[in-house]
Amino acid sequence: MAVVDLGKYLYLPLIDAKKSIGLKVNLFAAVTEFSRPKRSRGHDFVMTLKVADQSSPGLYVNFFAEDTAKLPNVRSNGDIICLRRVVMRVHNGECYGSYDKHFSSFALFEGKAKESFKAYQMSINYQASNNEKEVLSQLRTHFYDHKSDAVMKSCLLRLNSIKTETVFDLICRVLHVCEISDDQWMIYVWDGTDTPCAPCHKDLNAEGEDPLPLNLDIVPLSRKILHIFPCVGTVFRIVVRKYFEEIPQLRDGCWVKLCNLTCELHYGIWRGLLHGSSKVHILSDEDENVKSNMRDYQDRLASGARVQPLTCSPRHSYMTGTDFEKEPCVTLIKSLACHKVTHKFKSIVRVVAAYPWKGNHLRSPVHGHYRVRLTLEDSTVRIHAYIHGDDGVKFFGGHPEVEKLSTKMRRLLGIKENIGAEEAATSVRDPPWVCCCLKSYYLDKSDKWGSRRYRIFGTYILD
Repeated sequence: MAVVDLGKYLYLPLIDAKKSIGLKVNLFAAVTEFSRPKRSRGHDFVMTLKVADQSSPGLYVNFFAEDTAKLPNVRSNGDIICLRRVVMRVHNGECYGSYDKHFSSFALFEGKAKESFKAYQMSINYQASNNEKEVLSQLRTHFYDHKSDAVMKSCLLRLNSIKTETVFDLICRVLHVCEISDDQWMIYVWDGTDTPCAPCHKDLNAEGEDPLPLNLDIVPLSRKILHIFPCVGTVFRIVVRKYFEEIPQLRDGCWVKLCNLTCELHYGIWRGLLHGSSKVHILSDEDENVKSNMRDYQDRLASGARVQPLTCSPRHSYMTGTDFEKEPCVTLIKSLACHKVTHKFKSIVRVVAAYPWKGNHLRSPVHGHYRVRLTLEDSTVRIHAYIHGDDGVKFFGGHPEVEKLSTKMRRLLGIKENIGAEEAATSVRDPPWVCCCLKSYYLDKSDKWGSRRYRIFGTYILD
């Protein structure tokens, strides 16, 4: 972008503005990053935008105002901002723009090509000019038709497409933020999809003394927090170092774009990591990617298979049957957040661990009753669910021979056929998705919530 003379105002390219230290300049640029307003050291609110044009990939501009309504309310990265009488300054060798509430002014325009030339927000002292249409059109063409890296650079994935050893960007809603150590935060995010199924390979023989973890939370989440989590879609945990100043600004429910994110698997549970090269961009609810995510989620809710895991294709296996086939299924997290201690429900789950798991250990050697603890997971959470007594008789089809019991457990756990017991215990497993009925109960009347457990009932393995 060359110097543009639009009558009363002369607009500089960013590369020339950076050479104008101490001067008031006028700028036309695209917004590539923006933060939420926060209190300054004085009485004002402060926020920062990063802007770019054809001459430069970035310049930070600081805004101060006594009221957040007087600060730019950017709808989406890539929108265009007109800035007038911004003072160019230097701090620690870095050039930046300083917006002065007394004499500076701004206007925000949609960044998409062919949109209206009318600003969707203007400061009180901004005076519109028809002559600015030309430069606005040029910027829109440059950043959207040619997809300039300054605005559009991304390797964007949804949660259902993540993989280890891949650096990617993620657009997601922040559901909760908590401190997990002196230098780390944990943020809980969601985009309406499910993380991929992870293979299971923890030693089944060690399940009694060292059970598979149910979650990666340092401190168990309260039901109040669980209640605000969506009942459909994975809530993804991300570990963040505290040098990210944006994290404390994140409010529950805001949308963000996380750039240069990686992920890893811990005991079959996905966890994200932000690094020194990562970026956190706060997005408006009007951002096109945000609206696309929400449209996809609404389509999922409207479909008949809304609670069926997206990774369960095309449907769950028909390995199990229930006494309540016409009852709708719900996700496990909906039960955990339920305001009733005791209730019944049906869910589509995978059995990722069992204790005991060998056919000759499933029944008590004293009374002959079934007593098994299964670790169940869906796309939302994991729980332990127990099989006792008559529920076990129904589940396993009476009291079949040990070999037949072993075969049923192997199928349930996704163990490959024709491998020995010792190899089976540590083999990589791919459990099928099955449907089962569960009910919650408590062990201690004086501590109902703390002693709440789950058991399987009304469910049977089909031969």
